[in-house]
Amino acid sequence: MKRKTIDIITLGCSKNLVDSEHLMRQLEEAGYHVTHDTEKPEGEIAVINTCGFIGDAKEESINMILEFAQAKEEGDLEKLYVMGCLSERYLKELAIEIPQVDKFYGKFNWAELLQDLGKAYHEELHIERTLTTPKHYAYLKISEGCDRKCSYCAIPIITGRHVSRPMEEVLDEVRYLVSEGVKEFQVIAQELTYYGVDLYKKQMLPELIERISEVPGVEWIRLHYAYPAHFPMDLFRVMRERPNVCKYMDIALQHISNPMLEKMRRHVTQEETYHLIEQFRKEVPGIHLRTTLMVGYPGETEADFEELKEFVRKARFDRMGAFTYSEEEGTYAAAHYEDEIPQEVKQARLDELMSIQQGISAEQSAAKVGQCLKVIIDRLEGDYYIGRTEFDSPEVDPEVLIEQGKQKLLIGNFYQVEIINSDDFDLFGRVI
Repeated sequence: MKRKTIDIITLGCSKNLVDSEHLMRQLEEAGYHVTHDTEKPEGEIAVINTCGFIGDAKEESINMILEFAQAKEEGDLEKLYVMGCLSERYLKELAIEIPQVDKFYGKFNWAELLQDLGKAYHEELHIERTLTTPKHYAYLKISEGCDRKCSYCAIPIITGRHVSRPMEEVLDEVRYLVSEGVKEFQVIAQELTYYGVDLYKKQMLPELIERISEVPGVEWIRLHYAYPAHFPMDLFRVMRERPNVCKYMDIALQHISNPMLEKMRRHVTQEETYHLIEQFRKEVPGIHLRTTLMVGYPGETEADFEELKEFVRKARFDRMGAFTYSEEEGTYAAAHYEDEIPQEVKQARLDELMSIQQGISAEQSAAKVGQCLKVIIDRLEGDYYIGRTEFDSPEVDPEVLIEQGKQKLLIGNFYQVEIINSDDFDLFGRVI
């Protein structure tokens, strides 16, 4: 056990990761050595930043807490703290069920942890972070919470109403991160397109992205987690005009059947969804769309699922994820609908949907063979440099593999790469 060392473990989404990075910077200022996502605890203190989004994520968070609680009981750890979405939602219950944890914090009061350690929170460092990502890219969180009331989603219950960060504060953080060597920004929020409505009384995402694009040193900006209803159309112009705004949009659509969209309370129709996809591709030529779809929602019929499969075939998403419905207590769906579809049916539908997408992904990857693309190098792994194009977000999207050979490439640098081969998802290339 190393004294003055704290292990931070982050579970869940990139929004949680940003919180961990801010906490790490504060702890380092307080004189601690901080490690992130270690295999086993090294220090005298551990902090687990939990996820509480769906059943699997909650189970992972609880298992991790119990694992570290056991380490504490065995004398390998002196203090154990828990923060994040799971403890925000179940703080009282967790404190009773797992008494080995010294204190539970919610998602927004983690600064109290410093106080409980006898340290001060340094307000002047509020935009500074200790990056856990490769130093050339970072996640940029522009808001918290969500005002949407999708019937299946517990996020508004956990995080509350949508709260935008002031534009100048976001820009200050971008400038700080650029000074630290960041070139690529993954702009994230629970709901990007609502940005600014609470502060400025109108959607301000297009203006924010335009202003970020003007900061010297920002080479790529990629947008995550948009909502299809009331999409800010001026964003198309920004994506078209600004070369450092990647032609990439992550927009969770969930379903295409009108009965399902209505039951999910998505406030968008099948016709509007198809039209929005058409607008994306017309207004921003070459754009790559990532979406997430849900199967097994209460009442989903075979006819609904057939519509969803046809949607995947027609829309030909460049990137797609899918998951099975998980009932979340406190949501409208949990209160009003019976989760009656058997898990094996849900899983079969998921497998079938992803099989369709796998074929589409393979065709789209093959279509890139012969093209020359701008690629950023993330790491060296075995005999290959691993990079990404502007159409690929870290960890979730395809990668470009470049054989090491005699040429030494620099991590975090951009190269022009000719694509020479592909498989179902990844590309293979050579620097030109």
